[in-house]
Amino acid sequence: MSDTKIGDFITVTRNDGVAVVTFDRGDGRNALSRQAILELTQTAQSFRDDLETQAVILTSKGAFTAGADLKDPAMDRRKANGLLERRHMVRIGPDLCDAWEKMEQVTICAIEKYCIGGGAALAAACDFRIMARSSTMRLPEIPLGMNMSWHSVPRIVSLIGPARAKRFIMYGEYVGAEEAALWGLCDEVAEDGEALVVANKWAKKAAKMPPNAVRMTKQSVNAVANALHPVSTFMDADQYALATTSEDYREAIKAFLEKREPKFTGR
Repeated sequence: MSDTKIGDFITVTRNDGVAVVTFDRGDGRNALSRQAILELTQTAQSFRDDLETQAVILTSKGAFTAGADLKDPAMDRRKANGLLERRHMVRIGPDLCDAWEKMEQVTICAIEKYCIGGGAALAAACDFRIMARSSTMRLPEIPLGMNMSWHSVPRIVSLIGPARAKRFIMYGEYVGAEEAALWGLCDEVAEDGEALVVANKWAKKAAKMPPNAVRMTKQSVNAVANALHPVSTFMDADQYALATTSEDYREAIKAFLEKREPKFTGR
């Protein structure tokens, strides 16, 4: 068994063909700051030349993630010097999810407590999702005046179908583990505190399989399932950049901070 530290927030533990990636910001919430996103992306890319690891589990200490860190100044697109820099700033989310989707190893998310926003987008980019019984997923982007980006919409549609995808994305409501399992968003429900244990069982099973056949099968399935994804997502970052210039976005954020209902005008 060996441990590798990546940046300030990521620890990778490798053992017998399985790697456990643990995300820990030390507060139990694990919001996705810019630094955290870049470290998670770097972690995914670090497996590119790893021929010993056949399955990778992504988990966190505490909640899986509270989503984007709105308090991180580096995430504040209002500070961008023009549209070019703004577009560059919003690339990190899609790059994160794409990096995890492109991994040849089988990827499994072990989710405890809650998985919000960008965390759900990241989970959808992995192969399998194990959720603790009382855990939830939620996409708050639309109620906050944004569009859902990070190349996640077609992934979610592929997992749960168009009607449920619209419901999950548009309404911003919590989805529990049991319902997520019925939808196809969750692959197994574990007892609270046991998501990583169950994910390890899935990972060990994958690690015992012939690695070439597993990797090629994953590539084949993804090629079929994701064939049109680039066509439908190539502008979602630009849509996000546009949506966050609206009065509705500013009203949504202000209402969120003031703990009141927003009043949207379409402006």
